Amino acid sequence: MQSKMAQVLYDRCQPDKCDGGICAAAAACPRRSLRQDAPYEAPMAMSPCRACGDCVHACPAKAIEIVNA
Repeated sequence: MQSKMAQVLYDRCQPDKCDGGICAAAAACPRRSLRQDAPYEAPMAMSPCRACGDCVHACPAKAIEIVNA
């Protein structure tokens, strides 16, 4: 069985569009599979996730997708 993970599409990511520069996708992830080191920085995918899609739906820039890890 393949694991899934969130992938950040950096060419679309616009952290300045998120409230206070805090990535809405990272904040929505119940497993903390996305990490943002500082406000206004793009998040990084950290580990396989459960592919719930919460981060995909939360991202205002449509910069997150779920892919096979």
